[in-house]
Amino acid sequence: MKKIDEIEDLIKLISKLPGLGPKSAKRIVLKLINNRNEIVKPMANILAKVYKNVTRCNLCGSLKSNSEGCMNCVHTNGKFNKICVVEDIADQWSIESSNIFQGYFHILGGTLSSAGQRKEDLLINSLVERVNRDKIEEVILATSATVEGQTTAYYIQDSLKNSKTKITKLAQGLPVGGEIESLDDGTLFSAFKNRSKLNSN
Repeated sequence: MKKIDEIEDLIKLISKLPGLGPKSAKRIVLKLINNRNEIVKPMANILAKVYKNVTRCNLCGSLKSNSEGCMNCVHTNGKFNKICVVEDIADQWSIESSNIFQGYFHILGGTLSSAGQRKEDLLINSLVERVNRDKIEEVILATSATVEGQTTAYYIQDSLKNSKTKITKLAQGLPVGGEIESLDDGTLFSAFKNRSKLNSN
């Protein structure tokens, strides 16, 4: 039986998503085909809108709408004196949903030494700029407890050594090798509550 090119291309695309392989991708594609009007059509419209209107903020790394700007930078709830530095947007969402942290977020977009990532690719320079411009009193390094995450944290600490900002990192409750996105609320709470100071300012 001759394969349909469009279906094969869709399976290949979906299998690139995190946690999905070819078998899972095939099941998803079949579900989509069997629900063309209920799922495929509205999904296609939404994806087109997301592609057109949603981008990453060049300053903080969070998602922003072209029509509304970056809510993370503006933050309508008030002025904060803390920035929580995370590796990716999924980490920000996990911390936000736990209601543990009240402040700004800074999303690096990866870690040093990860595949294809260089320090120039990460938003570390803009973090330093934000800290100095907004008179931030504390920078919380919420990178993962992996080798790459800790290497990135040390590099950020060194980049901020001339500032008067207190630099802390997540402490107890964060398992070695653990990623922020996969932690439950209780573990996150413990990690934030017991964060330790890194610099001597």
